[in-house]
Amino acid sequence: MPAERLQKIIAAAGIASRRKSEELITAGQVQVNGKVVTELGTKADPEQDHIRVNGKLLQGPERYTYVVLNKPKGYVTTVSDEKKRPTVMDLVTKVKGRVYPVGRLDWASEGLILMTNDGALANGLMKASSNVPKVYVVKVAGQPDETKLDKLRHGVSIAEKGGRRVRTAPAKIRLIREGDNPWLEVTIIEGRNRQVRKMFEEVGHHVEKIRRVQYGPLALDVPPGDWRNLTLLEVAKLKTAAAGGKVTSPPSPVIALRAPKAALIKPRRIATPAHPHGSSRLSHASNLPQRYPASKPTRRPSRNGNSKSPRASRHKH
Repeated sequence: MPAERLQKIIAAAGIASRRKSEELITAGQVQVNGKVVTELGTKADPEQDHIRVNGKLLQGPERYTYVVLNKPKGYVTTVSDEKKRPTVMDLVTKVKGRVYPVGRLDWASEGLILMTNDGALANGLMKASSNVPKVYVVKVAGQPDETKLDKLRHGVSIAEKGGRRVRTAPAKIRLIREGDNPWLEVTIIEGRNRQVRKMFEEVGHHVEKIRRVQYGPLALDVPPGDWRNLTLLEVAKLKTAAAGGKVTSPPSPVIALRAPKAALIKPRRIATPAHPHGSSRLSHASNLPQRYPASKPTRRPSRNGNSKSPRASRHKH
């Protein structure tokens, strides 16, 4: 096997991210064949060399894992947070292998996040040249007119960290629900920090809610806070997208803009003992709350009998 950079080998083994692996090397916590290595760029052969991190021998490359997560509001997209806020890592504790988020959604945003330990795929997807489409549903304050929407479609200038301004690439925008605060579907091919929010701020509209529903060939299809493993076909499509190839977009998911109403559960119907005349009846009595006891069935009066009942009392005079 050809020699590779140490930080890449360590990251592939699932010890840490590529950047964290570089920190481990410069801190003198990595050994190759018994010798401490602190210089970045040092190469090794994971099949021939003995590589230790904090004294622990690497066991070879970790198997790649790919999951899609539906991030709820209130989680930050990072491995650890200095403010001790919940992170997306708290939602994937049962995933086999250590995975990392590809790209990010801010604390108040929701929706689809790809997580993997495949560093090559992650880097390819995050490169601007890959042009991987990302689809969001957005609720904005006020009603932007067509002039403003056309401005967003052609690209606007937004401020990045440090004050530098950049022009966004053309976006696709369509109305999906009218109202005083309408919902829009927005498709972009970049992944700048808080890009969609900044785009609408530039035309005078605050984004109240935002949810990512598609990422390249992936569509959001798991409940908030849940995740699932990707299929082999989905992984293959992602690799094609990362290499700059075109992939078929998935069907647009059903977008629930409001929380679904709780389903009404009908009481289970059970059969009571057979009726004296041979037919059986169905009753809900056993499912009623105790404070609403079931009343006894009223006896139907016989033709010649004197049994009184509400029906018997309603006779003609």
